Amino acid sequence: MEKPVPSILIWGFVLLFTCNLFIEEINAQNWLSGHSTFYGVNQDPSTFGGACGYDNPYHAGFGVNTAALSSALFRNGQACGACYRVRCNHNLDRRWCLPHGAVTVTATNFCPPNNHGGWCDEPRQHFDMSMPAFLRIARQGNEGVVPVLYTRVACRRRGGVRFTLKGQANFNMVMISNVGGSGDINSVSIRGSRTRTWLPMYRNWGVNWQSHNDLRSQTLSFRLTLVDGKTMEFINVVPSAWRFGQTFASRRQFY
Repeated sequence: MEKPVPSILIWGFVLLFTCNLFIEEINAQNWLSGHSTFYGVNQDPSTFGGACGYDNPYHAGFGVNTAALSSALFRNGQACGACYRVRCNHNLDRRWCLPHGAVTVTATNFCPPNNHGGWCDEPRQHFDMSMPAFLRIARQGNEGVVPVLYTRVACRRRGGVRFTLKGQANFNMVMISNVGGSGDINSVSIRGSRTRTWLPMYRNWGVNWQSHNDLRSQTLSFRLTLVDGKTMEFINVVPSAWRFGQTFASRRQFY
């Protein structure tokens, strides 16, 4: 009669198998090393539009899983809207890191350097997260810095890309939000219903793009190219009766 395998050996095998899968996942996705902190305990993550220019990141479709990036990651605002999968590096900090804690965050702000060896100084890769996002990877009570592993991932958004019209007369500024795919925008063009060609827009700051053409009382279309090279046109997404301050959601989305 065969003897049953001790349960401790079975659980040991399961643990080893799980750990191997975790290591394989890290290796397969080219994870990089960095660190993370979190915003103040009583601060509302919806208020951190900051350097990216989102009026309200929560209403922009990002929820509370947002982060301010250090100089090395922010790329002068080009990283706004990009998504990162972040894991607390439990091997380096077993006290505060959750064993398999992970969260996907959207870059919505800039963590300014202090040029005195701070965590957001060059060349450090740092994520200053909202508190709800941080507590997905680390234990509550830690008010310091935790080591993390991170990788770029595709942004998955509900609904289509959104366009919020700002500015006045000959100065048009458009805030573009809820962008899927790579999430970070490389270039934008605009076309009015009485315009024959696509007109280039220029990054004003973060996710706000501007042009100096008077396109009032025209139906507006946009062409977006993401940092990964994917291009999509949003034809007649804004009706001719638009007003400054209005937001229009398209039916198209990057994946």
